[in-house]
Amino acid sequence: MFRKQASKPQNRIDSLIGAGTKIEGSVTFSGGLRVDGEIIGNVTASPDQASTLVLSEHARIDGEIRVSHLVINGTVNGPVYAVEFLELQSHSRIKGDVHYNSLEMHLGAIVDGRLVHRSSEIKGVELKLASSKSGA
Repeated sequence: MFRKQASKPQNRIDSLIGAGTKIEGSVTFSGGLRVDGEIIGNVTASPDQASTLVLSEHARIDGEIRVSHLVINGTVNGPVYAVEFLELQSHSRIKGDVHYNSLEMHLGAIVDGRLVHRSSEIKGVELKLASSKSGA
């Protein structure tokens, strides 16, 4: 009843980090962002609106990613948090834990870390709280 409505993916790309571009530092965006270059730092979308991050085959991110919709076909070194939807295309390489709500994984995608479904995270918190009360 009080569950937050799922947001729709951003259908357009508002910003582009082109091939040959290297950014050192955290990136915060809203709307749609496509990365063809390299980011050394965290990539975070504005939490109050739908966002889509697309990483091309040549893209590389060394840092944490937090977005609602994510399509990866490049390399990520760090944890990934996709609040709504995550698509791992055939050239995607992730070294870190992947937290997702809905997942599509293509043949050839590699994840060197844990796949964690968001509902299991929520249940784990609830179980922890319930067990701490019963021990008192």
